[in-house]
Amino acid sequence: MENYGIYEEKKRIRRIVILLFLCAIALHISAQGVKRTPINGNYVNNRYPLATKPYMELPLGAIKPSGWLEEQLKRMRTGMTGNLDKIYEKVMGPRNGWLGGDGDVWERGPYWIDGLLPLAYILNDRVLKEKVQPWIEWALASQQPNGYFGPDTDRSPEQGLQRSNARDWWPKMVVLKIMQQYYSATGDERIISFLTRYFKYQLEELPRTPLGRWTFWGEQRGGDNLMIVYWLYNITGDKFLLDLGTLIHRQTFDWTDVFLHRHSLSTQHSLHCVNLGQGFKEPVIYYQQSRDPQHLESVKAAVREMRRTIAFPMGLWGGDELLCFAEPTRGSELCTAVEMMFSLESMLEITGDVQWADHLERIAYNALPTQVTDDFSARQYYQQVNQVQVTRTWRNFSTPHDDTDILFGELNGYPCCTSNMHQGWPKFVQHLWFATSDNGLGALVYAPSSVTAKVSGNIPVTVTEETAYPFDESIRFKFTFPDKKQKKAFFPFHLRVPGWCMSPVVRLNGVVVDVDAHAGDIARVGREWQDGDVLTLELPMQVKVDTWYGGAAVVERGPLIYALKMNEKWEKKMFEPSAVEHYGPWYYEVTSDSPWNYCLSRRHLQPDAVARHFTVEKSADVAVWPWTLQDAPITVRAKARRIPRWQICNGSVGPIQYFSQHDEIMSDEETIEFIPYGCTTLRITEFPVRNF
Repeated sequence: MENYGIYEEKKRIRRIVILLFLCAIALHISAQGVKRTPINGNYVNNRYPLATKPYMELPLGAIKPSGWLEEQLKRMRTGMTGNLDKIYEKVMGPRNGWLGGDGDVWERGPYWIDGLLPLAYILNDRVLKEKVQPWIEWALASQQPNGYFGPDTDRSPEQGLQRSNARDWWPKMVVLKIMQQYYSATGDERIISFLTRYFKYQLEELPRTPLGRWTFWGEQRGGDNLMIVYWLYNITGDKFLLDLGTLIHRQTFDWTDVFLHRHSLSTQHSLHCVNLGQGFKEPVIYYQQSRDPQHLESVKAAVREMRRTIAFPMGLWGGDELLCFAEPTRGSELCTAVEMMFSLESMLEITGDVQWADHLERIAYNALPTQVTDDFSARQYYQQVNQVQVTRTWRNFSTPHDDTDILFGELNGYPCCTSNMHQGWPKFVQHLWFATSDNGLGALVYAPSSVTAKVSGNIPVTVTEETAYPFDESIRFKFTFPDKKQKKAFFPFHLRVPGWCMSPVVRLNGVVVDVDAHAGDIARVGREWQDGDVLTLELPMQVKVDTWYGGAAVVERGPLIYALKMNEKWEKKMFEPSAVEHYGPWYYEVTSDSPWNYCLSRRHLQPDAVARHFTVEKSADVAVWPWTLQDAPITVRAKARRIPRWQICNGSVGPIQYFSQHDEIMSDEETIEFIPYGCTTLRITEFPVRNF
């Protein structure tokens, strides 16, 4: 018995040794980067020590647009987005440095692919995918043994091309986003090794050659680099990526300090408008590693400060190109809109904060539709909140490009927006839905669409969102299960209640559901969902009038702001030969014979009077493409008077005191019509207020 006891003891010791050995191997493998099981179980969340995200982006292609949003993407496919290699062949054609040519080596080519790629995979369009693929393959093949990739040779200047700063960090940041999206759509493992090698190169090279070495763009836009570093860390677990994250943050322009302690947002000409849109997310991106609440507070403080100084009512700010106070005739660059949208989409995933979803819709449903033509063949460089003519006139912008800035054309103003505008709508589609950290689905931004994703138990579910939002107040979600053997599943369904909605109603199969649903919060419905279930969310929209620049009045309803409806006359004109190289061959001017110099009554704007004096008319049906003057689905009517002395100056509405305590000469009272801002090209959005 004694020998048997010794034998058993030796076996126990051997088992302990083997167990410790296996644990050591497991720890070693984990340190070497084997994927860990994500918290969600279906989709990758942040690895420790990064802060857990409440929401996770779904694979590219899982979300499909429908209704007017699908029509928008189809118009992009047949318009500039799908054909920029022909329209802008000098830059996007074979000579582009990102295809191995001797032409443009900087941001414009990557900008285009950053929007073309998600469009191609969301629409599952073979032709568009084939246009994307050479850019992917050349970038992968260009990687050098030390990890560097991309063009590396500066060449002599050539009109219309950016042939210098080939080694600048900034354009590569755009390519990093492209590679992340490509992996999301295809799962191509080459991307993981490619990025790993490049980030090792960055860790070694950045101390000698910092982000601002070549241009200040890389330094101010380092958050785009940082977010892909964290994305890769969540896949591989390579610890050096956290060191690189800290290094990139330290070399990036200190947006947290700008938002909390400096006065840049109340100082004109202090920042570039697009850098603010891109840099806005950096404190929240870095929060994942720092866990410092100040990084989250800084962006909220920025919004509060901007509201008092530079903010426009459609969610953007005065910036033409330098920051300026928000006089409604100052410009807002198209690149600012699409970059701020992407910043807000990224912040929403990390924080789950409804404020950022509300802000995102404010830009997408107001600023974005109006700055590109309906057929996606032309765009404005700057838009104006009060814009009563689009003509070749020098206007009071901080950075004018001759007299072309608010024309609609291919290259007028500056060509960056021609290249960069394409990311706006496809990335918006990609961020309508999210996986949730509690193994459910979240509908955080509303638009007609559908999603197929996995929920608890690795069960695939399809949810179809039927709605005419942002024009309609009702959103209908229908649940189905693609697997014929699986007809039910228990999981939580997250719904955003916008901050502007005071009395939401949730119904399940026609019956009101008692659920915590409060303005500015996330409502959660956790249940066993059956095939064919229908959940309806009603978001009542009330007209309100808010105060903006200098006391100007702006009409709002739900996520939309409303502007004066004006007749529009579009005329296509040709640039003179000497201007074609700079601004493209043609442009549109837009003029009107409608009066515009109206003011609103102070009495009618009181909170208890708005409902009596502003009436809402809804169209019976929403058009397939509703963002037009003719098919605007909502009309608001109110009384107004004209101010005869308010006239045009330098192509824009002239200066006026928007708020006045004194009477002045006005016309007789008449009824005017407001339609959604995004349906207009010519408009008055910010109205003077007078006593009558």
